[in-house]
Amino acid sequence: MALILNIETTTTNCSVSLSKEGETLLLKEDYDNNYSHAERLHTFIANILKEAKVEREDLDAIAVSKGPGSYTGLRIGVSAAKGLCYALEIPLIAVSTLEALAHQVNAESGVIVPMLDARRMEVYSAVFSSDYEMVRAIEAQILDTDAFATYLNNGKVYFVGNGVEKTKTLIPHENAVFIEHKLPSASTMGALAFAKYKKSDTEDVAYFEPYYLKDFVALKPKPKP
Repeated sequence: MALILNIETTTTNCSVSLSKEGETLLLKEDYDNNYSHAERLHTFIANILKEAKVEREDLDAIAVSKGPGSYTGLRIGVSAAKGLCYALEIPLIAVSTLEALAHQVNAESGVIVPMLDARRMEVYSAVFSSDYEMVRAIEAQILDTDAFATYLNNGKVYFVGNGVEKTKTLIPHENAVFIEHKLPSASTMGALAFAKYKKSDTEDVAYFEPYYLKDFVALKPKPKP
């Protein structure tokens, strides 16, 4: 039996779940517009274990959403996960934030684009097939009217995450489906964490760092002589 505590803090959603063999047993989250991780994360962890009648020593691993996302949110989540792993001497599992976000979408065909708001007109995004295979790796990109045109011209594209609001103002394509009001959640981490647990795909607790996909700056082209 694999009992895994999952921690998600990459956006304003402070989210914790307990999963068994990949199935989510309990979930607690603060789906708000403000960051509350410092105040709520450890309370959520304690409450979930209490409700499940599980002791910390019963846990087989801790999974943490590794980013990209908020610098502060990532630090809080990873620090909590590392602390538990050190204390309990159990493995640390890192789950891709955007992959877990993509799993909030059920699509029969087309592609899924999980996206997180960066700054100005930038987003962190990746592209997954309808069966959650990665089609395009994670990038920090500046949005424009041609963004994702190749995928849109070939079929449905499901956009999900807090980058959707500014994306929908730029892309009026008929194949674009915008799934609003969704944030990364520990609710979709359990199955991904369990798959890694079974393969012993774990992190070095001492050296693991979140995936801070740094923003890039689009430079203006130099004037031609």
